[in-house]
Amino acid sequence: MLWLSGCGEANHTATGSTGVDALYQAWQQQRSNIQVSGSGIVTRVLSDDNKGSRHQRFILKISGQQTLLIAHNIDLAPRLANLRKGDTVEFNGEYEWNTQGGVVHWTHKDPQGRHPNGWLRHHGQQYW
Repeated sequence: MLWLSGCGEANHTATGSTGVDALYQAWQQQRSNIQVSGSGIVTRVLSDDNKGSRHQRFILKISGQQTLLIAHNIDLAPRLANLRKGDTVEFNGEYEWNTQGGVVHWTHKDPQGRHPNGWLRHHGQQYW
């Protein structure tokens, strides 16, 4: 399941569309800066990105056609504990287009209060 909404002046808004199809359309239309919520199955747990702010990274399969890279800032939010391939993860964050299916980031609270708060949910625990 997936929900989309716009955030900010320069952002795009998905109108009248919900679900995985809406995110697939955003990917096909190369849209970015869209606040999204949904869930997927972990297909790969990647190494942390330690350049600048540290990010826990993993790939979610959200449909038969699309995967998402989740880039979760672990300088601002706790790391997902015991994340494994096959786990279900729910997400709320900002979608950015790329050729591989897209990236979701801002999966944490904004310490400055200027950006919508995001989160991840794994094994019943919410991380933000």
